[in-house]
Amino acid sequence: MKPTYLTQQSISEFIARALAEDVGDGDHSSLAAIPADAQNQARLLIKGEGILAGVELAGYIFKAVDPSLQVDVLLQDGTPVKYGDIGLTVRGRAQSILTAERLVLNCMQRMSGIATYTHSLVQLIEGTGAKLLDTRKTTPNFRLMEKWAVVIGGGHNHRFGLYDMIMLKDNHVDYAGGIRQAITATHRYLQEKGKSLQIEVETRTLQEVKEALETGGIHRIMLDNMTPAMMREAVQLIGGKYETEASGGITEKTIRAVAETGVDYISVGALTHSTGSMDISLKAYK
Repeated sequence: MKPTYLTQQSISEFIARALAEDVGDGDHSSLAAIPADAQNQARLLIKGEGILAGVELAGYIFKAVDPSLQVDVLLQDGTPVKYGDIGLTVRGRAQSILTAERLVLNCMQRMSGIATYTHSLVQLIEGTGAKLLDTRKTTPNFRLMEKWAVVIGGGHNHRFGLYDMIMLKDNHVDYAGGIRQAITATHRYLQEKGKSLQIEVETRTLQEVKEALETGGIHRIMLDNMTPAMMREAVQLIGGKYETEASGGITEKTIRAVAETGVDYISVGALTHSTGSMDISLKAYK
C-alpha cells in the first residue's frame, strides 16, 4: 500500500516538472540522430547490490514521455538485487526511450540507494520494537520520491512537511522561552485556527523531559542527542504516557544501542541526505 502523498496527481506533477527541466523544447540529440519511426528496445541493468526502488515510477515516466512504450517489469520495488540483474525492459520508439532514459535512471539510482541504506538500518534494529523514521532533510523537489524510497526499504515516514504535524524543536523552544511556553502557545494557536495536528516536542535534557511531562498536551517526546543511558532513563520517566523518538547523529554503529533503550521511533536524517546511489544503466539490446 502506497503512502497517501503518492497520488496520481502528485506523481504526474513531479514527472512533468522533471521532464520540463531536462527536455525543454526538445531532446535534440535524439531528434537529430534517430529516425522518428525507428523502433528499439532497452533493458535496465543493475550494476550494484541492494534494494531496488523506483520501478513503478519508471513505468510512469516512460508512459508520460510516450504512452505507446511497452514496459515489462521483471523485478518489483523492494526486491533485493545484485550485479547483472535486469529490472525491466522497454520497447517502442527509440527517440522516446532515449528521452526518458536519464530521468528514469536519476530517480531509480537515488531511490535504490536510499532504499538499500534504509533496509540495512531496519535490519540492525530488528526485534527491538523501534521503528525507523526519515526526516525533512531531503532534496528540494525530490522529497516525494525520497520518502517513497524509505518506505520501499522498510522504513517509515515522519511528517511530510511543515504543515501536517507540529514539531517544536530546540529553536522553537528557545525562541518561545521554554518548553511550557512553546506548548502553551501551540495549543492556543491550534484552537484559534481550528486545526487538529499532533504535537511533538524536542528535549535535550532530562529536565526538559520532565517539563514536557508536567506541561502535557502533546503526542510525542523527541530525545535529541542523548546518550543511550540518558535515553533509557528518559523512556522510564515518560513511562509510556507519550510516544518517544530518538534523534541526532545516529549511525549504523549506534542505532542498535539506541533501539534497545525502549524508544518507539528512531529518526535518521542520513537516510535521505547522505546516502549514495546504486549504479544502474539502461542499455539497448537486440
